[in-house]
Amino acid sequence: MNIEQARFNMIEQQIRPWEVLDPQVLSLMFVVKRENFAPPAYRNLAFADMEIPLGEGQTMLAPKIEAKLLQELGLKKTDKVLEIGTGSGYMAALLAARAEYVVSVESRPALAEQARRNLAAADVDNVTVETGDGTGGWPARGPYDAIVVSGSLPELPDALLKQLRLGGRLAAIVGSAPVMEAVLVTCTGEGIYNTVNLFETVVAPLDGIAAKPAFAF
Repeated sequence: MNIEQARFNMIEQQIRPWEVLDPQVLSLMFVVKRENFAPPAYRNLAFADMEIPLGEGQTMLAPKIEAKLLQELGLKKTDKVLEIGTGSGYMAALLAARAEYVVSVESRPALAEQARRNLAAADVDNVTVETGDGTGGWPARGPYDAIVVSGSLPELPDALLKQLRLGGRLAAIVGSAPVMEAVLVTCTGEGIYNTVNLFETVVAPLDGIAAKPAFAF
């Protein structure tokens, strides 16, 4: 397998057609080596348009979704970012390249430890991986300029929104299969939030989140 050709194809055939056109984001997809964050058994599928199993029922999001969320967050070098659901650490590495500091929360200790190893191997030193339940955010380290949820939620918890600074942005995928929508929420004033729908998709739920009960007649 020609890894660099596969990486180029991922960017040109998956990411760019999804209207990810920010040159900084595109160049990051070249620079941050996705294959080094995939489990060895799935290394050859690191650039495929699919969720990659990480073990313990968890997955890496498809590359185009990670790239699109990264673009929409519009991170600045002074931003402090919270990620919920570290997984392999790949999204945290992308965020860290654009922001000042990233706090990433992973509920599964074995995955958190693997993510720390992956980030250290990639020389990423501005991410702290916390082990715990991030479904209500991580208020101890807040407030944040940006929050990204690397998994779907049935609805957005108020606790997450309250951890955004004024002007802060939150990117998440909200809903229940088969209808989910990626949204970008911006805090425009105290308790005031503006929501923009980005795209429809279906991704695995965030660890520890129960689906909303279906309406029964």
